[in-house]
Amino acid sequence: MKTPTNNGNLVSDAEFIMTSRDFAKIASIMHRDTGIALLESKANLVYSRLAKRLRLLGLKSFEEYCHLIEQQSGTNGNERDAMIAALTTNVTRFFREPHHFEHLTKNIVPYMVTEAKLGKAVRIWSAACSSGQEPYSIALSILSVFPEANQYDLKILATDIDPNMIAHGIEAVYDSETVQAIPTHLRQRYFSTAPKSSGSMVASAELRGLVTFRKLNLIGDWPIHGKFHAIFCRNVVIYFDQATQNKLWARMVPMLTPGGVLYIGHSERVAGPAEALLRSDGVTTYRPVSAKAAS
Repeated sequence: MKTPTNNGNLVSDAEFIMTSRDFAKIASIMHRDTGIALLESKANLVYSRLAKRLRLLGLKSFEEYCHLIEQQSGTNGNERDAMIAALTTNVTRFFREPHHFEHLTKNIVPYMVTEAKLGKAVRIWSAACSSGQEPYSIALSILSVFPEANQYDLKILATDIDPNMIAHGIEAVYDSETVQAIPTHLRQRYFSTAPKSSGSMVASAELRGLVTFRKLNLIGDWPIHGKFHAIFCRNVVIYFDQATQNKLWARMVPMLTPGGVLYIGHSERVAGPAEALLRSDGVTTYRPVSAKAAS
């Protein structure tokens, strides 16, 4: 546990006072509303991200800030939304953990193509999509094998709790350094220089047309119909406690088609009831135990 300073502040030489009680209130709301578990060792990080909110709101202490967010219910259109956005970690890049996209392209996309050409709906879910690099990497992987994908009922659902990240994904404008991770032939075909920007690139309408962005809280309701041929839920459950992780994996298994696949982050592992329902199909890659290998 972090030792408070003499004035009761968890953060030394800080502009605002944030006591252990203040931190506990913020952590409790984050856990209840998002599933994220914040330890007091993260006090400096929480302070640095929320101090900007206090200045913007004209507040004098974290006690005042806690009073404000405790008076609000839900996470839409209020300061809780802003707090969640500030405290959500959004680390992403194109083709992050490339072995997943290699597996997708080699083992899953051919199965998707067959399904699509039979007139079936093909769905992929990028859970915790951040600013869009993951779902667009999925779309690029599909287009590299199936360039006519837009002519079929094939869609990628991209969801995130942070509306700012959703807006970024919809805009689909990325700086030139960011898009360097995209293979050259795909970057040249599906990205162009963004209007009125210095060196930024924008995804083509063809690429954007495969992805639908929606705000969604993973520990809330899932207004989703149908099943997915692939679910990417990577590098997000590591911020949840074990019970929340177990519940999340158990909810995802029934969302997979019989030949579907679940991709998780390199620091994550499937545990709880879902462990008996999934089998390994590669590095941090899983299929339902009853599934036969797709071809």
